[in-house]
Amino acid sequence: MILSALLTSVGINLGLCFLFFTLYSILRKQPGNLRVYAPRLVAERKLKQKAEFNLERLLPSAGWVKRAWQQSEEDLLENSGLDGVVFIRVFTFSLKVFTIAALIGVFILLPINFLGNQLVIDFSDLPNKSLDSFSISNVNNGSKRLWIHFCAAYVFTGAVCYLLYHENKVITLKRIACFYASRPQAHQFTILVRGIPVQAGSSFSESIEQFFTEYHPLTYLSHTVVRQTSKLQQLMNTAEKLYGTVDQLKSEERTSQGPQRLGLFGNKDRHLRTLEKKLEVTEDSMRTEQSSLNKKDVPAAFVSFTSRYGAATATHIQQGVNPTEWVTEQAPEPDDVYWPFFSASYIRIWICKLVVYVASAVLTVLFLLFVVIVQGLTHLEQLESYFPFLKSILTIAFVSQVITGYLPSLILQLFLSFIPPIMKILSSIQGYISMSEIQKSACNKVVWFTIWNIFFANVLSGTALIQVNVFLEPKKIPTLLAEGVPAQASFFISYVVTSGWTSVSSELFQLVNLIWSLPRRVFSKKVADDLKVSSIPYESEVPRILFFVVLGITYFILAPLILPFLLVYFCMGYLIFRNQLLNVYAPKYETGGKYWSIVHNSTIFSLVLMQIIAIGIFGLKDLPLASSLVIPLPILTLLFNDYCRKRFLPILKGYAAECLIKKDREEQNDPRMTEFLENLTVAYQDPALKPSQYSRNTDRQTSPLLQPTEI
Repeated sequence: MILSALLTSVGINLGLCFLFFTLYSILRKQPGNLRVYAPRLVAERKLKQKAEFNLERLLPSAGWVKRAWQQSEEDLLENSGLDGVVFIRVFTFSLKVFTIAALIGVFILLPINFLGNQLVIDFSDLPNKSLDSFSISNVNNGSKRLWIHFCAAYVFTGAVCYLLYHENKVITLKRIACFYASRPQAHQFTILVRGIPVQAGSSFSESIEQFFTEYHPLTYLSHTVVRQTSKLQQLMNTAEKLYGTVDQLKSEERTSQGPQRLGLFGNKDRHLRTLEKKLEVTEDSMRTEQSSLNKKDVPAAFVSFTSRYGAATATHIQQGVNPTEWVTEQAPEPDDVYWPFFSASYIRIWICKLVVYVASAVLTVLFLLFVVIVQGLTHLEQLESYFPFLKSILTIAFVSQVITGYLPSLILQLFLSFIPPIMKILSSIQGYISMSEIQKSACNKVVWFTIWNIFFANVLSGTALIQVNVFLEPKKIPTLLAEGVPAQASFFISYVVTSGWTSVSSELFQLVNLIWSLPRRVFSKKVADDLKVSSIPYESEVPRILFFVVLGITYFILAPLILPFLLVYFCMGYLIFRNQLLNVYAPKYETGGKYWSIVHNSTIFSLVLMQIIAIGIFGLKDLPLASSLVIPLPILTLLFNDYCRKRFLPILKGYAAECLIKKDREEQNDPRMTEFLENLTVAYQDPALKPSQYSRNTDRQTSPLLQPTEI
């Protein structure tokens, strides 16, 4: 890619960002858009709509930037939980890392690269020169200036490791502090038990009570057997939709004057009677299904204890002689439980995991086809050979600049936007028992899918991709990466501008939600009752941030020109997502900052990848001594990673006995604990077994259809 093509891409995306910011600052002030740009504040009744006209609404302003900036970390913790704090700290960590990288890369490495003589540069025609002129490829082979790059690799690695250690320490301390400050929560006292053996003539409930009364007599409190309620849940969803339609038709009937026709066929009364009849039939089916639930017990149960320490002990100690029986794990929050998969046996879960791995591999291979197509757009000569009829169009300077500098990243980003939902579906059939674990698993899948399909697939595209045998000879991997990674620097710089800047500004603008809200305002009569505040999509946002971290660290010594563009992205993301967490997103469940482990792993991977490429690049540049002296660097990085995993990872997985016992003792004499333990016995009741709002005459004042089932 030439410099003018990059400038064209930067200009287009800067224009889009400015447009999104301007429109957002105007549209957010309109009363009709409050449900789009501040749904959380509307749901929490913290925002009052002003109906009177005000000229200020039509003028753009940057007041939202000040409010987002002034929000303290304590306010963020209170509003969005520790997960929200960790998410924002990913931006602050990245800003610290790439501020150091930019100071070294832009002011030291970039001039050295540009002043090299390896590539021929015509200063009189600089806009038409390749961006390779700003990369390490332009430094002369064997030049002593490469030792500056060598020193920069060591300094930067040390800085990243120091910042990573500091962030690990801060986040783990915050996690422990949040635990001490929290009120008693059901999942802290509860475990999930699977593989429950049952003797002839007894039930799962009797086996559970007998086992835990005998082996955990001092701390065992109660249990709730899981039942197979998928069919009942489907019936309830159908009844809910029918009830909503009937209720809306009745309200319209009461407010309307005279008979009204329903389209071209029939009238509303006939349609209403038909829906009421369907609702009654559905209710009967629900009662029939509920009466048979006692025969649909699943060999799984939520077992509650009187103390956190008792629950933790039962979780981490093998309960039975047979390790496949009485299998325990920490229970998620009651609202976080993913109920559909409890009826799955271990064989089915194992098969589902295998299917997920195969499906992920197939998806990866298929996505490579799109990567190859997109990669072809960056080379006009290949495009002309495949499509000769485009030759006359591609000779136009602006068209060629748009195609090579903007279009490839845009197409790749469009295809990549479908990956997070697909990975979330795959994770949901993998056997996880909580929606937060499904989201975290999908996040991890998307991270490595992106790294492989966007980074390595582009780097190894072309002839290098055919050399599969190189992976059987590890010694050749540094050389292969050293040849392929610098060649794709221009593409990834454009990708940061297109995918980074525009995507984060479109997050602020909420274009999809804005368009979707327009017909709802016109056709929906009960707009005030259907507001659903969404949670932040970690499975798509965290991988995007981490991929840019990978690009920035990898290209630190290879193509430091990418660093300023990354700094702009992280600054924008920091402000925009602070605003979104304040106004748009509300947490549905809390993992206690467990997403940080994904951030830590990807950062270590990025450092090691950079160091391996440095070994190869110094070898290609005829500086074998520097190449040899870099070898200890990845070893030291992996040793640092091993220390951090032993020092901080256990705190992210669970709490120490010291913390649990101290917290239990603090609440031992708290009179509120009696009420909490009483409510704990029914905290993990399946939503399908809870009282329903439906009745035969669709009157909410009548008794509920479903009653709680005693276990």
